[in-house]
Amino acid sequence: MTEYVLIIIGAVLVNNFVLTRFLGICPFLGVSKKLDTALGMCGAVIFVMTAASAVTWLISRFILSADGIFYTDLQYMQTIAFILVIASFVQLVDIAMKKIVPALHGALGIFLPLITTNCAVMGVAILNVQLKYNFMKAVVFGFAASLGFSLALIIFTGLREKIDRANPPKAFQGVAIALITAGLLSLAFMGFAGLVK
Repeated sequence: MTEYVLIIIGAVLVNNFVLTRFLGICPFLGVSKKLDTALGMCGAVIFVMTAASAVTWLISRFILSADGIFYTDLQYMQTIAFILVIASFVQLVDIAMKKIVPALHGALGIFLPLITTNCAVMGVAILNVQLKYNFMKAVVFGFAASLGFSLALIIFTGLREKIDRANPPKAFQGVAIALITAGLLSLAFMGFAGLVK
């Protein structure tokens, strides 16, 4: 049980994919202007990252591995296979959001399909293989990484909304203050370094 707690703390705080590994920056910056769109993206990323972690682990272990079904080493197909899995889950989320919450689907715009190319989702899938996690650890790691992404996105969105109301100087308005805020938030999260190896 301690291993799972360490995986969760490590993925959420210590090795946060956005703020310490600097993966998934595009949707992080793109949908962080309003809390409701940020929450929608958080839900989508949690679903895609967790489900993709489970399915990519199974594919890596039972199909691409030399010990798998085909008894041939197909690890060179890993990136293509993982992208197909991630893209399938993103399409599922896209279709469901368009049907169930069309306003949120419209607000997320291009950033929803960009989850397919979100390097954080691919990074989790590849790290599961590299770290040789078993199935349960891979799923927990994927879920924890998505929680870390969500935590960073929600904190950043709150800061951006507060800064926009504060009316910063003209030179710092827009993207400039967003990048400075993201950098400061990243420094704050790096304070957790050493908490978990």
